[in-house]
Amino acid sequence: MSWIQAILEVNSEKTSEIEELLLAIGAQAVTMRDAAEQPIYEPALGTTPLWDKVNLIALFDAEQPLSEQMAQLAQLYQNEYQQDFPSYKLELVEDKDWVREWMDTFKPMKFGERLWICPSWLEPEDSKAVNLKLDPGLAFGTGTHATTALCLRWLDQFELTDKRVVDFGCGSGILGIAALLLGAKHMVGIDIDPQAILASNENAEHNNINKDDIELYLPENAPDTQVEVVLANILAGPLVELKDPILSYLLPKGHLALSGILASQAQEVVDAYESECDILGVDEEDGWVRITAQKKA
Repeated sequence: MSWIQAILEVNSEKTSEIEELLLAIGAQAVTMRDAAEQPIYEPALGTTPLWDKVNLIALFDAEQPLSEQMAQLAQLYQNEYQQDFPSYKLELVEDKDWVREWMDTFKPMKFGERLWICPSWLEPEDSKAVNLKLDPGLAFGTGTHATTALCLRWLDQFELTDKRVVDFGCGSGILGIAALLLGAKHMVGIDIDPQAILASNENAEHNNINKDDIELYLPENAPDTQVEVVLANILAGPLVELKDPILSYLLPKGHLALSGILASQAQEVVDAYESECDILGVDEEDGWVRITAQKKA
């Protein structure tokens, strides 16, 4: 089946009404992307901010007389709102096996000396390595983002044998599961999103993790426990605000890896933790930072 996409540049406050109009004339899907290179790194909790300028991309059946419909829609919009309809262009979309196209973008990735992240539909490149099977899904964390990669490389070089781990903000479970595969004996994953708990559980099953070795909780149900290693790959603001509960999970002399931090925010996070921890390292990749520390005795 062939498709045509309409691409419109819209001010953020007009996004909802234009999206509804596109759906009303038969759009099968409408997606949004940044139209002005305006990254949103750390939105406030519970908010879904948009860029000032948004590209709306609406997908239509190619047999639909879209050129005529868009011209009519623009005229109706001008008559109704007494303002010009956003500029747009129409493009024919090549007919492809989109599932295959999407799958082909993911390849096995190596982190450090031992650890690989491998999609389930591909064979591991090194069958003797530590291979974590992980498919892209609802929860954040597939290894492709610098914050996750920084944490995975630290886990690969850290001695985890027989250590217990808390993955605070576990997302897909990638960090905690990697820790178990690398030798940790137990992992507690905590996340505010029930979908993350489901994703972490599914990913643990796919990697043949013993059910007794992993516990997953929403924060209100999390146990009082202290472990040798705490991982928190969230965002700088929550890392600072939640310093006390994060450190409450860490034993004296235990090790801490913090990520999800922009380089410009690193000092703020260091300042928050250094009274209770010895800062061991601040490592940067692509403008993001991982901070490693050891809790004072």
